Amino acid sequence: MDRNLALETVKKHLTEHRYVHTLGVLETSLKLAQLYGADLKKTETAAIFHDYAKFRSKDEMREIVKKENLPQDLLLYGSEVLHAPVGAFLVKKEIGIYDEEVLSAIYYHTTGKGNMNTLEKVIFLADYIEPNRQFPGVEEVREEAGKNLDSACLMAVKNTINFLMRQNQKIYPLTLETYNGLMDETQVKK
Repeated sequence: MDRNLALETVKKHLTEHRYVHTLGVLETSLKLAQLYGADLKKTETAAIFHDYAKFRSKDEMREIVKKENLPQDLLLYGSEVLHAPVGAFLVKKEIGIYDEEVLSAIYYHTTGKGNMNTLEKVIFLADYIEPNRQFPGVEEVREEAGKNLDSACLMAVKNTINFLMRQNQKIYPLTLETYNGLMDETQVKK
């Protein structure tokens, strides 16, 4: 799909603030993709559509999880976890994107997963560090992103886990799997 058409399509589903975020993720992910060797067209597509379901109603997202055989444990965690896997499903169903790598990058962009491929890491990290994000620790992760993709992803997931713990929120198991996988990857490369 042409970039302008894709942006026009996704913009209809986002608030202005979230659209600006999407543009930031697009810009950041393409820089990371060039730096770390991810496919640029797949990166572009995943970045544009990563938050496609972000503003669907919670009830609609829960129904999709139930009816479409998505992992049922998603229903036990906050709604922030729902939009990524539901988004991957809807991007396939409504937009007609069938590339499994693109869909996987969308699916795991909030939680990550163990043994992420480069495209998944690029979208996961770009969502976290895009220029419009401002929160404690993001600058350090941005700096690391230019040096080492794995350690930057590890820093991001550590920050996320620490934030969730401070908020007394449950941590989705894939987020812990992401942490463990990145710990293994960064230990092996040292």
